Parts: sequence; structure tokens; C-alpha cells
Amino acid sequence: MITVETVTDLRRSVAGWRAAGQKVALVPTMGNLHEGHLDLVRKARTLADRVVVTIFVNPLQFGEGEDFASYPRTLINDSDKLSGVKVDLLFTPTVDEMYHRPQELQTKVEVPGLSGLFCGASRAGHFIGVATVVCKLFNMAQPDIALFGEKDYQQLLVIRQMVEDLAMPVEIQGLPTVREVDGLARSSRNGYLTDSQRTIAPALYRQLQRTLAALKRGQSDFAALEQQAMANLESEGFRPDYYAIRRADNLAEPSSDDKSLVILAAAYLGKARLIDNIQTTLD
Repeated sequence: MITVETVTDLRRSVAGWRAAGQKVALVPTMGNLHEGHLDLVRKARTLADRVVVTIFVNPLQFGEGEDFASYPRTLINDSDKLSGVKVDLLFTPTVDEMYHRPQELQTKVEVPGLSGLFCGASRAGHFIGVATVVCKLFNMAQPDIALFGEKDYQQLLVIRQMVEDLAMPVEIQGLPTVREVDGLARSSRNGYLTDSQRTIAPALYRQLQRTLAALKRGQSDFAALEQQAMANLESEGFRPDYYAIRRADNLAEPSSDDKSLVILAAAYLGKARLIDNIQTTLD
């Protein structure tokens, strides 16, 4: 596995692969890798001749008071994991390499509408930071395909919309959420949980499953289901941020006739902000 820190070195490698007629897949990450990330890499290996992984903790997507400074940076361990799944190139740029100008002067990419909902409402500017860094990484690496986890469902839709609107020649593939045995979605921020909080954390997924079961039974009072779920999470010890039943394709409020839905949730448990979702197609 080659490890590079500059755009020049990244492009040199990719240009050589392209000259040989090889297909390139990209897996963008912020590091502190877990099995969900490695699943993306394994899938990328089946879809392309070459796999590029990026590790970059992106300051643009962190708001004031969030955990940018304390976000786990585990590059040596991450590199060992990536070597074991046959990554061709690891790109680990510095902030200065990614952003040559101060953040307030940096050109930014915004996907209106989707970016202001849910996580975007709770974390002002978050999805502008996500769209900007992903756009830059696509321009730097020029991949044929890029892979993202469906745990960050809203992020996946934002990236798909950006690619469509800007006519980027990149195929976006989402992969199902990887879970622990007890159902907790794997996340780099799960390490913030104490032992007692880790015992509580799977209740978020169990609540999503209860809402899904209610929908499959034919319940269509979405607002009532959402309110009950919020109350249930509070009783379990969470501090809910949002809980919503939406159309799966665009996160619009559904009607009783809509069949393709996603149930989205975010809740704080101690220092950790946990997000999760379940997608369904009703009969």
C-alpha cells in the first residue's frame, strides 16, 4: 500500500492507473476505522481495479464546540487495517494541503434543502463542510466510483444530489450499516461511550425496529409514532435530537400512500451523538 500526503502524488498514481485502463474506487473516511469502513473497502475491491482510501479529519464539517480537536486520530492502526484489506493507496493530507486559504475564505459547496434538515439543522454548516470536502476529494482522486455507508443516510443523499447537480462522473454506492451483535451501528464515535452507556446504546436501534414493526402493521400516524419514539428514548436515558419518518428518496414528509420510507434518528448518550436509520418498502 502506498501512502501519500500531497495531491500531486495522489494524482500521479491515479494517472498511471488510468493510463493502463484501470478503474478507480474511492472510500473517503475520517479515520479511526472500524469494520464498517473495512466493508466499504472490500466492496470497492470487487468493483474496481484500484482502491484509494482517504483519511482526513475535516475541520469544515465540525461546528463550534464540537469534537474536532479530540476526534480520535489513529493513523498507524488505521494503516495496518487498510494494508490487510489490500488498499492500493492511502491519502492522508494535512489541513493545509486540503485548504490553502483560511476557512472563512474557502470556496464551499452547498446542497440546499437536504442540507438544512435533521443533522444539518442540529449542526449548522455541517453538510456544507461534507459536500465541500467530498467535492475536493473527487476532483483530486478522479474516481470512477465512491462508496459510503448508509448509517450516515442523510450524508449519502447530500452527496448523491451534489454529484447529480454538478454532473460529476462518479458513481455513488451506499452500503448497508454494519452493526455490533447487539444491533448498535458501528461508528468511530462509539468509543466515547462509557461501559454503562454502551449497555444502553443498542436501545436506539431497538426503537427503530419497533417503529418499523408499527409501520408494517399499517399504522400511518407518523407524528404520533415519532413522538412516542422520542419519549421512549428519553425514558431509556438518551437525549433525543430528532426522530423522523420520511420518504427514502428525498427526506420529504411522507403521505399515507408512500411506500419507500426511512426512519431516521439521532440521540445523545453522554458525550456520544449516535445516529441510525432503517429503510423499508411497505407492502
